[in-house]
Amino acid sequence: MPWLQLKAHVPPEQAEPLEELLLSEGATAIGLQDAEDDPVFEPERGTTPLWQKTVVTGLYDDLEGISAMLERLHAAWAEQFPGEPCPEINYELLADRDWEREWMDGFEPLRMGTRLWIVPSWHQPPAPDAVNLILDPGLAFGTGTHPTTALCLAWLDALAADGELAESRVLDVGCGSGILAIAALKLGARHATGTDIDPQALAASRDNAERNAVHDENLALFYPEQHDRQHPDADFPVVVANILAGPLVELAPAIAGRVAPGGRIALSGILENQAEHVLDAYRACGLIMDEPAVREGWVRLSGHRPGG
Repeated sequence: MPWLQLKAHVPPEQAEPLEELLLSEGATAIGLQDAEDDPVFEPERGTTPLWQKTVVTGLYDDLEGISAMLERLHAAWAEQFPGEPCPEINYELLADRDWEREWMDGFEPLRMGTRLWIVPSWHQPPAPDAVNLILDPGLAFGTGTHPTTALCLAWLDALAADGELAESRVLDVGCGSGILAIAALKLGARHATGTDIDPQALAASRDNAERNAVHDENLALFYPEQHDRQHPDADFPVVVANILAGPLVELAPAIAGRVAPGGRIALSGILENQAEHVLDAYRACGLIMDEPAVREGWVRLSGHRPGG
């Protein structure tokens, strides 16, 4: 059976009201997608931010009366927002397909470094004797597909290969899905701490830890201020922060201050033209920084604190 899809490109403030109107017309499913390449990494706690331009789609199994439906949508919009033009709503017929199967087929196991693989739960590990991290796409940022995450995973894999991760403690600032903290544990770290301002991220990290048989005693998850309050003086041999350049600079004293003497740090979520600004901020905090690693216009910065 074919499906009817309605689609509109809207600013974030119009996404929710349009979603409600599409649901009132009997939408079987609603989708919200990024209309541009504008990732959202650091939402305010308890919020679900949208992109600057959002694609709202509604899927219907009733193919009749599309003209009448569009008229009702325009009329409802005019009543709810007098004087504000209704977003342009386009429609098309979609052939009947196994949408869940196609979505799943779009995610394949990914190799990170030499030993680490990111494996969706519906796939068999391609290298059972390697370090396999089971992770499905979800709400929280960090599934291994983005260059910033891949750069950090490759860095952790290299640390493990050099013996610098074994039995160490790791801090993951802005843990998202928990992918970096969990990967560090799978690669040999003794304990990992993840912090994030988003409750969805902490929930996703817990779920992914359980899926990967990571025990509570090996992974601690906190809101940043909660961790600061309970462990104000804690430092770590390994610190990783995959967020954005602005927060990395703003938080440089706090993040750099968590690196133990002789400890290592990796920073990502940085565009090439932002790298020097971030490097300066962490050098000013006493860290020795390496040459940037670049992938698809994104940068990973790494370094260490002298001593130890």
